[in-house]
Amino acid sequence: MINAKNNLYKSSYFPILSILILLFFGCSQTEKNKANHQKNMKHIIHKNPKTLFDPTPFDFSHATSASGNGKYVFISGQSGGEDLKHTLSKDFRTQVKFALQNLETVLQEYDLKADDVLKITVLIVDHDQEKLKIWTEEMHKVWTNNEFPASTLIPVPRLALDGMLVEVDAVAFMPL
Repeated sequence: MINAKNNLYKSSYFPILSILILLFFGCSQTEKNKANHQKNMKHIIHKNPKTLFDPTPFDFSHATSASGNGKYVFISGQSGGEDLKHTLSKDFRTQVKFALQNLETVLQEYDLKADDVLKITVLIVDHDQEKLKIWTEEMHKVWTNNEFPASTLIPVPRLALDGMLVEVDAVAFMPL
């Protein structure tokens, strides 16, 4: 009888002990992954050769690169749609703000931030200097460290949907 109780006692604690061990090693691995992510982030390099003009006032770097263990994340063009119905303001600045917010939302799905973006392509309908000024101001609000991704701005006559004034796609690097 005592032996049966002893076996029952042991068998009821074995699953609990197994779960505790798994939790311990899982949490340990999560902290290790966070430390590796921070360490690998230093492997994103922004290059602005001194023999070329300084592009930082225009919110881009001449080149960016990434090395280390990781993978690239390709993000489709994000518009300035404000909600699940893709409501588009007629105001260019409002659409730029939402396009950048939508980009950040996609990045968050991968636990990434704007600083993880290596390259962006910006499509602007009926581009002019005023729209470039607005784009520049809004970029500075997202990339506050002034380490901008490589960038291409393409003026276009129209985008996929009526009323779209801006679209931004991106390539980001996710360290493993």
